[in-house]
This record gives sequence, structure tokens and C-alpha cells, in this order.
Amino acid sequence: MKIIIRQAKIIDPSSTFHNQVVDLKINETIIEKIGKNLTPETDYEEIIHTDLHISQGWFDTSVSLGEPGYEDRETIANGLNVAAKSGFTGVALQPNTFPILDNQSQILFVKQKATHAATDVFPIGALTKNSDGTDLAELFDMKNSGAIAFGDYGKNISNANLLKIGLQYVQDFEGLVIAFCQDEKIKGNGVVNEGIVSTRLGLKGIPNLAEELMVARNLFLLEYTGGKLHIPTISTTKSVALIREAKNKGLQVTCSVAVHNLVLTDEKLVGFDTRYKVAPPLRANLDRMALIKGILDNTIDVITSDHIPMDIEHKKMEFDLAKNGTIGLESAFGALLTVLPLDKIIEKLTSGRKIFNLQSTEIVEGNLANLTLFTTDNDWTFSKENIISKSKNSAFLGTKMKGKAVGIYNNGTLILG
Repeated sequence: MKIIIRQAKIIDPSSTFHNQVVDLKINETIIEKIGKNLTPETDYEEIIHTDLHISQGWFDTSVSLGEPGYEDRETIANGLNVAAKSGFTGVALQPNTFPILDNQSQILFVKQKATHAATDVFPIGALTKNSDGTDLAELFDMKNSGAIAFGDYGKNISNANLLKIGLQYVQDFEGLVIAFCQDEKIKGNGVVNEGIVSTRLGLKGIPNLAEELMVARNLFLLEYTGGKLHIPTISTTKSVALIREAKNKGLQVTCSVAVHNLVLTDEKLVGFDTRYKVAPPLRANLDRMALIKGILDNTIDVITSDHIPMDIEHKKMEFDLAKNGTIGLESAFGALLTVLPLDKIIEKLTSGRKIFNLQSTEIVEGNLANLTLFTTDNDWTFSKENIISKSKNSAFLGTKMKGKAVGIYNNGTLILG
């Protein structure tokens, strides 16, 4: 494919064209020319869009797609189409399928299903067999098959020795361990954030302590073993402080936060709408503000949509029994632009590649074209018409947004929303 993108503002601090409005001439997979008022070419398609911006391709560090096993929730093909139209040129695929992605053949299966897609898939292998927290899975074999990290999605490793051994073992091949932090005994039967709102609604609460105890424990384990640890979707003030302290000590720890924890609070629970039942739960506004501060001072390394499609049978039910999770790809950028500055959003949507040891592609002539196209000015309200996921369990329905993903250019393919 050959295209010329007209009058686009480049948002890429690593590029000499950062903050400049230019044209980009792309020949198949390569950025051929960048400049102002490039000469039209008869065999090049021209892309023109009002308020067009371009950055390095966004990378989401936590996406669930269902397939294999839960195709009724989402398929790999449609999920990658959703990601592309939402501005993501790459996604880290969580292993919470059926069967669990805990061996070489399962990793190869999902990679094969994603062949020729515009959005790249980077599988995360389960850390333990069947994600049951008992025995380590086939980590080295999965690494050789394309797994970029290892973690049991949404599950705490209660056995501290097992996590210690995992952190030590993966160092032999520069692997990365992902450790979701939530003490199940402290959580108990809790379903929402413990606080004023849970008390008022009569819902069982999950205290901040449930997360913070495990963050502290896992950081102690990391200090003992060395290696690298990624803590996903933190949600509390103390978690931010603990990770900030660990980084100051020189530990190789990174962390992420979900879009919904940056934008929404537990006040949304007043109507008992299960779309707001997520893990970790929506917290109080003080926690939300601490997370935003953690983004601004770079304690938090990356923002994820934590996209979890869920069929209606597991969402439209009593709050206590409903499954956790919200879809988030389609709403991620528009929601973030209501709470964070543009440059910081782009930084946190692209920096995940470095964490997972993937190639970044600066916007310069001669480089691969791995690009996200987006706007920043338009105000709009997210509705069901904006959802192209098979599942519709969005916590952002009815939320006012600012800016939109226009699409992506990656693997020689242009996908527009």
C-alpha cells in the first residue's frame, strides 16, 4: 500500500519532527519521506483529516480476547479489528482463555490466528500451569514460541516461594514476570472498594490493604531475587508510594494503571450497575488523584485499557455474582484526554514496548511505519454505537470524551475507524 498522509501534527519526542505539521509519504511498510507540501503521486492514496495527529503506534499491555474457548465474548479477528480502529498497533494478549495459554502450542495457536492482521499480537504466557498457582508453566518453551512475559491474569500468586522461584528462573533468558496484587484472604467476599460508598450501598468491600500487602511482599521478593517484575493495574495511593520507593532503591519494577481507574471512582456504583464491577475495583477520588500524580511523575510506567469482553449472561445478574471486567479499547483515548495532557497520554500508550523488550519505531524517514492516527479537539459522548466489540460491557457508556482515534497504519495496512 502507498499513501500520503496530509497535514498531520507529529507527537513523538524522539523525532526531529515532534510538534510539527507535516506530510508523510509511506511506501508499503517504510516511511519514505516527511516534509511540508509533498508532491502528489498518482499511485499514492492521499489521507486527509481535520485536526489530524500522528504518534508512534500505541501498545496496550493488557488485552483479553476470549479465543480460544470464549469466542462468544470475542474472537481474535474481531478483537484485533477493534484494537486497530481504537488506535492500537500492538496488544499484549492475556492468557485467560480456555484452555489457558500455558504451553508452547497455545502460544503458537494465537500467533497463527493473528497472522496478517494490522495490529500485532504479543502473547503473555501463564506463569503457572492452568493459572492455578501450584506449579510453574513451560516458561522457556513459551518464550521461544513468542511469549513476551508470564503472569496469571487477575490472580494473585499466594505462594511466595513459587513467585520467588519464577523471578529467579526467568533471569536465565531475560524473562519478565507479571504479578497481579490482591490478597485473597483480605479481599474475602468483597466486590467493590471498601469505603463510604460500599457502606452506603450495603456491598462487601475490598480494602486498599488487600492490594498493598501484596505489592509490598512482591517488592521484597524482587529485592531478594533481582530480575524484573511488572505489577499490573495498581489502584491505590499506597501502591503508588511503594513502587516509587522501590524504583528509588534501584529495583527493576514497572507498573501499569487501567484507564477506568484514572477516570472513574466508586461513586459510579450508586446504581448497582455491574459494568462498573472491575478488578481491582474503582477506588475513591483520593486514590484516583494519586494515580494521576503517579502518571505525571513517571512512577506509573504505562496505561492500559485492561480490555475484558464479557458476555451478557455473566454481567446482567446480581452484583455479587457478576464477573469482573469492562471493555476499554474503543474508549481509552477519548477518556484519557479528559484527565491527562496529550503528551503524557502518548508517552504512556507507547512506553509499554520498552517494558516488554519490543522494538519502538520513531517517526523518521527510513523507519518502519508503525503509526497511530488521532484527533484531539472534538467533544463527544461514548455510546453503544461506538462499540464494535462483540461484548458491550463498557464502563464508559454515557461518558463525555475528548478526541478520537482515527485508525492505524502498520504492517503495510491502513485501518480507519
